[in-house]
Amino acid sequence: MVYEEKAAPENTEAEHQKMKEESEEQDYSEQARIRREKLASLQKEGNDPFNRTTFDQTHHSAEIKERFEALEGTDVSIAGRLMSFRSMGKASFADVQDRDGRIQSYISVTDIGAEAYAEVKTYDIGDFVGIKGKVFKTRRGEISVHAASITLLAKGLEPLPEKHHGLQDTEMRYRRRYLDLVMNRRSFETFRKRAEIISTIRSFLDAKGFIEVETPVLSAIASGAAARPFVTQSNALNLRLHLRIATELYLKRCIVGGMERVYELGKDFRNEGVDTRHNPEFTMLELYQAYTDYHGMMELCETLAAETARAVCGSTKVAYQGTELEFAAPWRRITMPDAITEYGGPDFSRIRSDEDARKTAQDYHLVDTLKKNLPDCSRGDIMNAAFEKFAEEKLIQPAFVIDYPTDISPLTKQKPGNPDMTERFEAFVYGRELANAYSELNDPIVQLNRFRRQARERELGDDEAYRLDEDFISSLEIGMPPTGGMGIGIDRLVMFLTDSASIRDVILFPVLKPMHD
Repeated sequence: MVYEEKAAPENTEAEHQKMKEESEEQDYSEQARIRREKLASLQKEGNDPFNRTTFDQTHHSAEIKERFEALEGTDVSIAGRLMSFRSMGKASFADVQDRDGRIQSYISVTDIGAEAYAEVKTYDIGDFVGIKGKVFKTRRGEISVHAASITLLAKGLEPLPEKHHGLQDTEMRYRRRYLDLVMNRRSFETFRKRAEIISTIRSFLDAKGFIEVETPVLSAIASGAAARPFVTQSNALNLRLHLRIATELYLKRCIVGGMERVYELGKDFRNEGVDTRHNPEFTMLELYQAYTDYHGMMELCETLAAETARAVCGSTKVAYQGTELEFAAPWRRITMPDAITEYGGPDFSRIRSDEDARKTAQDYHLVDTLKKNLPDCSRGDIMNAAFEKFAEEKLIQPAFVIDYPTDISPLTKQKPGNPDMTERFEAFVYGRELANAYSELNDPIVQLNRFRRQARERELGDDEAYRLDEDFISSLEIGMPPTGGMGIGIDRLVMFLTDSASIRDVILFPVLKPMHD
């Protein structure tokens, strides 16, 4: 009898991946168990690291490296997370990571004693330690701290991601940002730079005489922008409230009150789509300046952006996704109708009526991009849709698109001699809107009529139409001087200045769907 030997079936790539993940999960669980056993042992010995409350940290890693010549041989105290440990018998090298980066420490049984050295060798990657010692340079030329003592300050009970691959899963980086900050220095630097950008903007505006104010986040009326709000309820007042979609109408009240130059840098909330450019909670800068117009806002916008780029990136030339962007003034200025025709769209100088515009929408295949039914759309609605289809994504270098239709700009002054258009601009960079600005409408009679027209738009089904704010009308009746106003999307500016592809890369804790088992 002849026996035929059958080959074992080969595992598929998916099966190999599943086996690998199961193995890694088991290893992870085992490491976590061992760490908890170590903690229990320390606690039993009366040496609970979580009972320690302070450590005298005198220096950070960057300062030691930058000032090595002055600090060589000096006693320092550093603290941070243990990121590597290389034992060579009676001596070891450890890398400690603080807010500025990493620095090496040399630890010897001769210097700290046999008992302390044995304890150090039980530490795990991810533990927080404090090290006291002298600054020196190794034979290989690496600036280090020669440890005289080392203290366990906190125990990491879960292991960090595998050191060679780090935390690469994008979704997990957003969900566990704390791990992302530990493992990905680029991510850490993005948020450090974000803080620097915001600080620079505040300093810029403060130096120009602007006053930073705070306005309500909760309001009975969500207005100041075309957006859907989040709705909540005050139990104490039995009142329906909205998270603000913009700060505009409150800031204009400050102008009415005589503040002349005001700004707010804070959170707005819009109950809309989520993608690489949009997050329901985002940061906006809104500012208003009396006695100027949208030309003054253009100058302020390009100057602020250029000075922020120079302060944070060292140059007004910034690399973004492989393209060099030049933020230095002056930025290009082009009207919305001219931008449409320049990039192959219809010529709105020849389209004067709503009826002609609706026919144009059909001819240029704009119907599917409209936010309303075609019979309800105005010439301005269709012009805006044509701009978004033909021109918007073509505007790579910083540019101002000026002169928007009146019927889509209810808070904006009309252009003198041209009632169909307003003194409004939007700033575009890399095909994305960065800023929106007006010569602010300060005529209360015209503003009330505009709001009433928006109310009719809401009746037609446009749930993003502006809402009537009667108290704001009352403030305009007291009198508001000629004013220029502007809003700048801070998250998008940070994206450009940190070369970040997604808005989630520049928001520490973006809104995400819950994970389900």
